[in-house]
Amino acid sequence: MRDQLKRAEKIAHEYQDRYKDQMKIIYVVPDYFEDRPKKCMNGWGNIFLTIAPDGVALPCHSARQLPGLELPNVHDLSVKDIWNESNDFNKFRGMDWMKEPCRSCDEKEKDLGGCRCQAYMMTGDPANTDPICSKSANHQALLDDVARIESNAINHVEEKPLIFRNMKNSKEIVNQQS
Repeated sequence: MRDQLKRAEKIAHEYQDRYKDQMKIIYVVPDYFEDRPKKCMNGWGNIFLTIAPDGVALPCHSARQLPGLELPNVHDLSVKDIWNESNDFNKFRGMDWMKEPCRSCDEKEKDLGGCRCQAYMMTGDPANTDPICSKSANHQALLDDVARIESNAINHVEEKPLIFRNMKNSKEIVNQQS
């Protein structure tokens, strides 16, 4: 899996270079092989805001999946009010929301507890410590899952072409790769 990640990163960089004048390609590198989490999106609702086509404002591109959020909508509130006053944008800002071991960690200002969506997907609670962190009670379970996936994947590697939503462009790119 580490080799696949390195290869995927290399391919992503190649596509960024090849299409830099046509589009911006953004990708997120999984941090499953790290001991400390990344400061997700530079901190929840800290510098990043997405407005979905339906007007819902998101402090993180994946925030819709988190339970208990009533994400604000630009049809109801101004972006300024959403950014400054929304309970959901303030929910994981700062460090007051943190549970242990994050609350007393000397690195909490550096990583802000990691990714809330990743914590939710892997532990069922977005306020838990991101399992990437070696201080997380869920870290060993993550390592076990990654090891299991790696061992299963060793003999099941299947090359597949990149497929784009616009099939015209996809065919042109596939032809260029051949």
